[in-house]
Amino acid sequence: MSNENPFEAMMKAGQDWLKQANPALEAFTPKGFEDLWPTMSKDVMETFMGKGANPDGLDAKTRLLLTLMGLTISGAQAEAQLRMTVRHAAEAGATTQEIAETIAQAGLFGGMPAMNKAMELATEALQEDAPE
Repeated sequence: MSNENPFEAMMKAGQDWLKQANPALEAFTPKGFEDLWPTMSKDVMETFMGKGANPDGLDAKTRLLLTLMGLTISGAQAEAQLRMTVRHAAEAGATTQEIAETIAQAGLFGGMPAMNKAMELATEALQEDAPE
């Protein structure tokens, strides 16, 4: 049995794999991942995150707003994931008002600092996609 830390070994194996897949990922960061993951089209999101799996279930927009609420309540610390979720929710049909209300509601459970950070990140994400 090896004395190597299994977590360090797993991280090194993942980093080696990423370098082979794309040398630009050598310095992998959450922001780098965000830049590589484009916003899915509304149809793709609905197929994989909405009613595609369960015709009687939640639609993609609702699921994404719930995800946004969870990310906000957890302290809005997963910045890349929060920005990606905002972009996906907007693409799935959520309005700026619905996104803001979701974050504001989450502030009741996650606190004002989490709400303020999520609002800041959501504003960034929506401005990135705004036409020039």
